[in-house]
Amino acid sequence: MECIVLAGGLGTRLRSAIGDMPKCMAPVAGHPFLHHVFSYLQRQGCTRVILSLGYMHDHILQWVAQQQVPFIVDQVLEHQPLGTGGGIRLAMQQASEDNVAVLNGDTLFDVSLSSLLAFHTNACAETTLALKHMERFDRYGSVVVDNSGVISSFQEKKYQESGLINGGVYIVNRMGFSTRTLPDKFSFEKDYLEAFVADGLFCAQVHEGYFIDIGVPSDYLQAQEDFKRMYR
Repeated sequence: MECIVLAGGLGTRLRSAIGDMPKCMAPVAGHPFLHHVFSYLQRQGCTRVILSLGYMHDHILQWVAQQQVPFIVDQVLEHQPLGTGGGIRLAMQQASEDNVAVLNGDTLFDVSLSSLLAFHTNACAETTLALKHMERFDRYGSVVVDNSGVISSFQEKKYQESGLINGGVYIVNRMGFSTRTLPDKFSFEKDYLEAFVADGLFCAQVHEGYFIDIGVPSDYLQAQEDFKRMYR
């Protein structure tokens, strides 16, 4: 299984907590957050990771070079910010599998990638999302799916008592994604998922595993507490 990890963001919302370091290098329970992402990918049987890098990429690569992981680690470099979509498309040029897992370097969602891939393949989807059920939230938009798992719409961020959010873990069909006409810099969520959802080629599977997005200081602090308990 190949996996693209997006780790090129600036992390401006987290500067008050971690300074100018990349988000994926933010220390959580004594390790950079990317360490926990790599541990998750090891448990999932990943065989190759393609890092999509930009901001302070040297800092990340120095750390990666010191790690011993049971998968190949390659990287692509954004010489200028390409957005989440542009970063994925750049990394896809280095991928070889028909279907590639994609996740964010500042998010951990304990999804069974084999289950998500099987669902994606069976549905003949172009892209499949892992969804997380959440209650009383306003930081995330929500995703509406039909009974067969086909996504019908994406709802904007607003307070909701209950709903399904995009957990930031995807299986993407390399050829289907690459044939879309999109600009060099674009948002995977806005300019790809939301723009083409009416085609009926995007599916979703709900997962109940642990979820954390360290993109804002409050959730970064929550990750510290969560991971301390996990490592006891």
